[in-house]
Amino acid sequence: MPIPYELALGWRYTRAGRATRRNGFISFISGVSMLGIALGVAALIIVLSVMNGFQKEVRDRMLSVVSHIEIFAPGGAALPDMERTLAEARANPNVVGAAPFVAAQALLARGEDMKGVLVRGIDPSREAEVTDLAAESVEGLKALVPGEFHVVLGVDLAHQLGVRAGDAVTLIAPSGQVTPAGIVPRLKQMTVAGTFSSGHYEYDSALVLLHHQDAERIFRLEGPTGVRLKLKDLHQAPEVARQLAGTLSGQLLIRDWTQQNKTWFAAVQLEKRMMFIILTLIVAVAAFNLVSTLVMTVTDKRADIAILRTLGASPASIMGIFVVQGAMVGVIGTLGGLALGLLVAFNIDVIVPAIERALHTSFLPRDIYLISRMPSEPLAADIMPIALISLVLAFVATLYPSWRASRVNPAEALRYE
Repeated sequence: MPIPYELALGWRYTRAGRATRRNGFISFISGVSMLGIALGVAALIIVLSVMNGFQKEVRDRMLSVVSHIEIFAPGGAALPDMERTLAEARANPNVVGAAPFVAAQALLARGEDMKGVLVRGIDPSREAEVTDLAAESVEGLKALVPGEFHVVLGVDLAHQLGVRAGDAVTLIAPSGQVTPAGIVPRLKQMTVAGTFSSGHYEYDSALVLLHHQDAERIFRLEGPTGVRLKLKDLHQAPEVARQLAGTLSGQLLIRDWTQQNKTWFAAVQLEKRMMFIILTLIVAVAAFNLVSTLVMTVTDKRADIAILRTLGASPASIMGIFVVQGAMVGVIGTLGGLALGLLVAFNIDVIVPAIERALHTSFLPRDIYLISRMPSEPLAADIMPIALISLVLAFVATLYPSWRASRVNPAEALRYE
């Protein structure tokens, strides 16, 4: 089957045709446009993949400590009927695990060092049902025996206080005890049973785990303040929370994991959209460089266009030749950008550490970015729109120069040839 001459000529013009100085310059401009499209597409893929990976990494590490759904009593009071709440929650087919907990804030002191901490009283025998952290810190949680007042600290919190397993720390409850001398804070000496590392700095530097019965005694509660749930599908958490709101007895509050860090997730989504728009403009600038390339090509090929017209080529055929040329640049640039972007995105865990070692620096300090390595997760839902937008922009950029080529008057073009 013969190749249409529009396609053959368009491909020939893309390669610059005759080796003249003018054609060489046109070829250079065409190559720059192609490179610009490729770099823009690659940058879009890499940036969005890193943002996806960052969001997934933080979410997964957060959910190793935070449960999918929390049910709790208003005002931090004890649940009126914890066992009934557990049974009603487990009745939902989407719930795969449930465990009671006590949530409070306190101060943790070691000598002159003092830190504000989040205290979580847990049931070690049930905690593995709702968080991955319990499965990874089994030995430390086994030491949480009621009445012995043992605690498990986040690894960064232990480092800041300079303690390790076996050391004593003092837990200071916020509500004091009324005495003739005034209100005296309640202090309780605790023994560090171990540490945990979730990989999430916010929790590793502030969370204290102890047995829920010990927490109830320290904070003078009659029982757990809430129930934590784990679901089959974490993405169904908002829907399951709405279902539970209609089935649970009593005036209880329900919060899913998306609400606990709602501001952070909303900020990440906004940043992702803005980065997509900004980097798409880079692709657009590169794509519209094709306009100047094709205009110069049309000017250089006026004689060729005139000869084709005298041989019977229609204006639509002439226009098709230059659309093919521009489309070739767009397709090659887009494919090159896809290859480069995916290559970097899938190997960023190797590339970034190599750059950090070479520059003796760290791009992601854990106390600022919550995680210490550069994650990446390329998604087809991002890559396909990027490729389509790049191709559409390249095609749109070819329309005006191609239309100008189709309007060339053969007699005028051949007058001075």
